[in-house]
Amino acid sequence: MTDGRLTAAANAFRRVEDVAETLAKHSYIAESGLAMAVFLSLKLGKPLLLEGEAGVGKTEIAKVLTSALGAEMIRLQCYEGIDVSSAVYEWNYLRQILFLRSADAGSTTEGDRIRQVFGPEFLLKRPLLRALDGGDRPIVLLIDEIDRADDEFEAFLLELLSDFQVTIPELGTVRAEKVPVVIITSNRTREIHDALKRRCVYHWIDYPSLEKELRIVRSRVPELPDDLANQVCEFVRALREQDLYKLPGVAETLDWARALSTLGQRDLSERVVVETLGCLLKYQEDFKTLEGDPIRRLIGAAKAS
Repeated sequence: MTDGRLTAAANAFRRVEDVAETLAKHSYIAESGLAMAVFLSLKLGKPLLLEGEAGVGKTEIAKVLTSALGAEMIRLQCYEGIDVSSAVYEWNYLRQILFLRSADAGSTTEGDRIRQVFGPEFLLKRPLLRALDGGDRPIVLLIDEIDRADDEFEAFLLELLSDFQVTIPELGTVRAEKVPVVIITSNRTREIHDALKRRCVYHWIDYPSLEKELRIVRSRVPELPDDLANQVCEFVRALREQDLYKLPGVAETLDWARALSTLGQRDLSERVVVETLGCLLKYQEDFKTLEGDPIRRLIGAAKAS
């Protein structure tokens, strides 16, 4: 983008390495590919599209960047049926009606009243419009789980992501004076259209390696004993190799690590693992799959590593 609308966020990092170091200071361990994607997204003023399984840290990137940049985060949680009135704006109909009733007694013409009632003071700004309006602080706009939205809403986003503007029929085009930092996440429950992808810097976040996940656990749950942290990461790594309905993400690993720390555990035991498995697994079918010998083998392998 060359129209001078980039915010200070574009110059927040001089090098790709600065991104990784800053994220690490905020307890987010990023590989070089992700650091590069974040760096280019900020420098080019383009949205960053992050895809990957649930719980691998996509949404966390927006939270960490918000903190690192001293920004305000505006979050749009997508869902099936989301529309313009939920995401961009709607009119305050009750206030409009009250205004029109009170104006009936005045001397203004009907045309004047109609023009006034569709003024900015009657506009309810939803997340996307608020992000374009901006303010003194940088804005991080998180469009979370775009794959849950309909194709029609995805198509609507194209104007916003191309020119950082939206058109309100009654008011005209609202154009961002400063481009927000935009993070879009997708769990890939459906394919995102190429037209949207072309407007973004793209990065796939995979499950972390054993070494990376261990660094994450030690960074986020420093109170967990080192030996137990190793066992936790080994157990989760092996768990992801099982034929499960839903594999645990990093978020579940951290939840489990915190649970074990809260219980004062220093070692994995079958009883504790079975009783806390709900931190890792979310489907009864997966619990059934691991009952008995499978869970014992996983625990034994984790403790032997």
